[in-house]
Amino acid sequence: MKNLSIASKIVLIIVLVFSICAGGCAGVKPSSPCRISVLTYNIYHGADANGNSNLDAVAGIINSLKPDLVALQEVDNKTTRAKGLDLTAELSQRTGMQGVFGKAMDYAGGGYGEAVLTRHPIIYTKNNLLPHTPNAEPRAALEIQIELPTKEKIVFVGTHLDHVRDQANRMQQAGRIKELYQDYDLPIILAGDLNAAPGSDPINLLSEQWAYAAQDDPQPTMPSVKPRRKIDYIMYKPKERWKVIEVRVIDEKVASDHCPVFAVLELLPGS
Repeated sequence: MKNLSIASKIVLIIVLVFSICAGGCAGVKPSSPCRISVLTYNIYHGADANGNSNLDAVAGIINSLKPDLVALQEVDNKTTRAKGLDLTAELSQRTGMQGVFGKAMDYAGGGYGEAVLTRHPIIYTKNNLLPHTPNAEPRAALEIQIELPTKEKIVFVGTHLDHVRDQANRMQQAGRIKELYQDYDLPIILAGDLNAAPGSDPINLLSEQWAYAAQDDPQPTMPSVKPRRKIDYIMYKPKERWKVIEVRVIDEKVASDHCPVFAVLELLPGS
């Protein structure tokens, strides 16, 4: 470097430093948008409006939309009502997705609660029982952590809050969900039948931490024949990590008394 001018040496040093830094990030490409499609559906314990099995219809909806993640509510597991079938396993087989069941309560010789389906590898599962008064129907928040193709990890939670007119149990359950996930570092999606309308106390409580798809234009999701109320949600946090690309309430009148809700969310790069 004897024959180089001082300015040339400085430029060369800058180039070398930049090359070393770039070498340290070898294989790391600029973050491209990562889009995740989500479906939530209350499947009415596996029966359609006529009392027949709705498993083929529900699987058909899932297969037509091809979501990455599905939250299912009112799921029977080997109950006499479901003729001994494991509805989660049945839908997993019909859709090619990995399924997890979370029992909220014992029922009719089996279990009753939530299920989630995923196309991405599961890192862990956790079934969180939610608080309720002694005579109320127990509820749960079924949680899985998954790894996306980008190698980023996210948490997906499926839940179903209390359904009675008095919202005391819903408030307890919304408060517990808020408490469970307030300190999580990972991006989270929460989906399910919350049995509460936009602007109600339980939704306002959750909205202190969560945003939900179609928040500015909520579409009714129940009853499925002539929907009048929005009670099914796809929520996400932290709000700055997610962008809503698409939201649809699926027009399906027979398979259940709820309409399925489908959304595409984009996971934005973190700091």
